[in-house]
Amino acid sequence: MLVGRPVKRVEDPKLITGNGSYVPDIKLPNMAYMHVVRSPHPHAIIERIETPKRFPKGVLAFYTGRMLANLGPLPVDYVEKESKTPRQYPLAIDRVRYVGEGVAVIVAEDEYTARDAAELVSVEYQPLKAVVDPLKALETGTAPIHKEFGDNICFRWVRKYGDVKGAFENSYTTVSFDTWIQRIAPSPMETRGILSSYDRSTGLLTVWSSTQSPHSLREWLSEALKHPENLLRVIAPDVGGGFGAKYNCYPEDVLACYLSMKIGRPVKWVESRTENLQTMSHGRGMHADVEAAVEKDGRVKALKARIVADLGAYNHSFTQGVPVITARMITGCYRIRDLEVEVLGVLTNKVATNAYRGAGRPEASYIIERLMDRVARHLGLDPAEVRRVNFIPSTEFPYKTVTGYEYDSGDYVRALDRALELVGYWELRREQKRLRSFGRLIGIGISSYVEVCNFAYQSAQVRVDPGGKVYVLTGTSPHGQGVATALAQIVSDRLGFHLEDISVLHGDTQLIPRGPGTAGSWSLTSGGNAVLLACGDVADKMRKIAAGLLEAHPDDIVLEAGRAFIRGSPEHGLSLREVAEAAYDVDRLPEGMEPGLVSTRFYTPNLAFPFGTHVAVVEVDEETGRVILRRILMVNDCGRLVNPLLAEGQVHGGAVQAIGQALYEEHLYDRDGMLLTSTLSDYLIPTSADIPLMETEWTCTPAPNPLGSKGIGEAATIGLTQAIVNAVEDALSHLGIKIPETPLNPYKIFSNLQTSRHKATHSV
Repeated sequence: MLVGRPVKRVEDPKLITGNGSYVPDIKLPNMAYMHVVRSPHPHAIIERIETPKRFPKGVLAFYTGRMLANLGPLPVDYVEKESKTPRQYPLAIDRVRYVGEGVAVIVAEDEYTARDAAELVSVEYQPLKAVVDPLKALETGTAPIHKEFGDNICFRWVRKYGDVKGAFENSYTTVSFDTWIQRIAPSPMETRGILSSYDRSTGLLTVWSSTQSPHSLREWLSEALKHPENLLRVIAPDVGGGFGAKYNCYPEDVLACYLSMKIGRPVKWVESRTENLQTMSHGRGMHADVEAAVEKDGRVKALKARIVADLGAYNHSFTQGVPVITARMITGCYRIRDLEVEVLGVLTNKVATNAYRGAGRPEASYIIERLMDRVARHLGLDPAEVRRVNFIPSTEFPYKTVTGYEYDSGDYVRALDRALELVGYWELRREQKRLRSFGRLIGIGISSYVEVCNFAYQSAQVRVDPGGKVYVLTGTSPHGQGVATALAQIVSDRLGFHLEDISVLHGDTQLIPRGPGTAGSWSLTSGGNAVLLACGDVADKMRKIAAGLLEAHPDDIVLEAGRAFIRGSPEHGLSLREVAEAAYDVDRLPEGMEPGLVSTRFYTPNLAFPFGTHVAVVEVDEETGRVILRRILMVNDCGRLVNPLLAEGQVHGGAVQAIGQALYEEHLYDRDGMLLTSTLSDYLIPTSADIPLMETEWTCTPAPNPLGSKGIGEAATIGLTQAIVNAVEDALSHLGIKIPETPLNPYKIFSNLQTSRHKATHSV
């Protein structure tokens, strides 16, 4: 059996030898290159766009927003009822609303000519005051960035559950805090890229894109271009990371397709790193004001929360959905039945926020887990024990939260206890006290998280050809997770074929059954179950064929290790290739059976709720403000593990991004709306030197689906960030320091330490 074993990734040989095929690697005859002229202003009226009398040789086309006014606005998938959703066109028409918004596009014979020609385009702007701070954007008198709306509130989502007022009136005490969760860059290794090729003879538009969802992109492009969906083919070759930000339709996607149709040549565009940081959707970007009604033992009776989400100037596919998920998951692992929550989606002069690894769940987990530590400190209790008294008991699953989610299964105490045991928690607390007497600032942070995933149906086709080779066509569209390996493991166990005889195909709308691509940790739990269902159909037919050839009953046929044999008599059998050959030979098939070995299935999932406990141990250098990660331990429960090696890799990758959010990464705009972090010299991403040894452990609470699995791809971004921040605040709490925002870079920590010293000096 391969399921459950740490099988090495079958995708890796071509990738680590440089033989992968990404969008920049694809070259077509007569291919042209696109370059976008972008606004240096965050908010301005476009007064005039002037071009030279003659562009340099090699320039094929030039367009402005007004010239493309016939194109539809970019599609937005998730829209709250009664929201004021701004329309974004492929190029700005009369005004720009964020730094980097496109105002014109050039197509040339090569990318260098296109860039040089862009330097000859002169754009006159009338700068306008930028709206940068989302809290100030709400104030009366702040000019709306979309004047047709009257204000900067895109949507308001308000819910009240239970008796919040009564709970606060009868509580032992209240605990409140507010926090900023900064904007961060998804910054995948591969920037965005698109290559479009239009065939005028057939009307077929073929698009190669570094997208997470080829079928969704096909649908969005069809809508924006007003081009029939059946005449659009989207192919996702190898994709070097997406993290949610490539699940979107961007202006450049529409432009490249439109221009290919106009000039009759393939058109390619590949994003520069600066363009990536400026114009790819940002993640996070929320302010939360929270108040809890608390009992003497640390039990949270009720919660009030106000979340202000900095949406940016426009809406991408799921811009509005992310903060709503935050609100719906804000109670976390805890049995909180009285809740009042308000979400304000606010428009600002920045690029849009959208899904970023975790998409709303990291923000929810951050808010509630920071609150639990504040409750513990306020009451003089241990943070681990405060979590324990608030957990949803394992006996209450399936558990329906007040916001309407039904948690499928869970044992939060088990994960917490395992984490505390492995890290040696109580000994660490004693050691912390001892080292603090010597002036060392040691902190221990805990985060117990739960997430929701498996949002979408998934499709799969499993086909065995007469030569004994298996082809798996999946509606998922991986961008580095190793999904092909996990799916091949499932097929191998179910059908008995060797791993090397199984090929997993994805990412081509003309070949694969319709599926939503890859996001939300659904690739395995939803996609794997679709494959499992299709394998069941094929396996049943193979057993019937083998039974006819071996003169046995189908129930007695075993498919294993490349053979079909009679149970208990391995010597009485034949190769799976012989079974496959017979499947396409009508003379050898059982009477009434149609030839072929193929099944297409769709799996409609229930939501899955992975969980776990993460512990961080840090030391703060008092002289420099630097945070040193001494230990990272992550106990996760994603149900049944199909491949522990893949799961651990996903956890490690997410942990690095969580460390980045906690300590390094922040997209900064100045008060005038200028992006200060438009290169990797300004935007700090953790390197291997910044990452400590990461310890992982698993508990297993099977999910109620055929595989028994839950998602794992977003676990660490959801669980770890606040463990690190809690640890830093724990290290500094005896100095009266509270952490209001991230990242905790040395400057911020040193400033807090200086302020603390100043207060201590003047209080003496």
